[in-house]
Amino acid sequence: MNKRALRADILLLLTAAIWGFGFVAQRSGMEYVGPFAFNGIRFILGSFSLLPLILVRRNKLIDNKVTGSVVKPLPVRRLILPSLAAGSCLFVAVMLQQFGVIFTTAGNAGFITCLYVVLTPIFGIFLGRKTGPATWLGSILTLAGLYFLSIAGKDAEGSINPGDIIIVISALFWTVHVLLIDRLMNIGTSIDPIELSAGQFAVCGVLSLFGAFLFEPHVVSVTGRIDPSLLSAGLFAWLPFPALVTALWAGTVPFSLMKALIPILYGGLCSVGIAYTLQVIAQRDAPPAHATIILCFEGCFAALGGALIRSEKIGAWTLLGFSLMLAGMLGSQWEVIRKRV
Repeated sequence: MNKRALRADILLLLTAAIWGFGFVAQRSGMEYVGPFAFNGIRFILGSFSLLPLILVRRNKLIDNKVTGSVVKPLPVRRLILPSLAAGSCLFVAVMLQQFGVIFTTAGNAGFITCLYVVLTPIFGIFLGRKTGPATWLGSILTLAGLYFLSIAGKDAEGSINPGDIIIVISALFWTVHVLLIDRLMNIGTSIDPIELSAGQFAVCGVLSLFGAFLFEPHVVSVTGRIDPSLLSAGLFAWLPFPALVTALWAGTVPFSLMKALIPILYGGLCSVGIAYTLQVIAQRDAPPAHATIILCFEGCFAALGGALIRSEKIGAWTLLGFSLMLAGMLGSQWEVIRKRV
């Protein structure tokens, strides 16, 4: 392996770690602010964090010293519809995910979200793409792992952790989002992936803030109905977003917002701005198979972060579920790995 590929693999591993620990930030942030407000602030922050990179890339594109030609970047107006489409799908996926992490662990959320790795080639069947036996075997292993995670989350006979179910539904939307991005990047309009990311993050952030005004005053009561123990333990007793804005307008910063500052900054700057930039830089030199394998470890880092930072317990059933899901995710990509290694 050459030095450039090795450096790329290290950057991809760092990306997976940042994204994995991001689930811990999401889980921690829910103790102080509502899910809509958390996502709204962090995605708008993440969108703005990509602007310097976009400006640098646009300047390089316009002044192309290699070819000696002047290349015009795609007009911003051509990004509006793709950003609206991708951002709306992203909004549904992240809101379900954010609501799900209220009830489940960071490790479970990380691994279950990675179901999109298995679901994407399966959903691709409806788009006329071929799906080999490795994908189906990976799907069986992943479903088996999900079963054991659900057992670990049972509070009573026949009761399954509601957060796991919500995260599974969010994984379906993550799958649609992956396929949508793939479609948008291959329609011949030369959309810059960084610019599309910034656009979709901005759309997701704005929709989340609208949701914060409309729905967040009711989230606590819904949470209490699903799992009363969370409220009785004093968790998730955040200020509804309208009350939060009123307090800020009055010149006071609520204590809850101060406590949520680190998770929000991590979610916006690290998970979105830094990690996405590292991924783009790394995948220029990393073999595609390496990227596939390394990024699958996002769930492992989520479980590790949950155990180290939030003292989340990883029992035997949970560990077995994690192992089966990881094997299933890697197995579902085996044909791609074998061809591109």
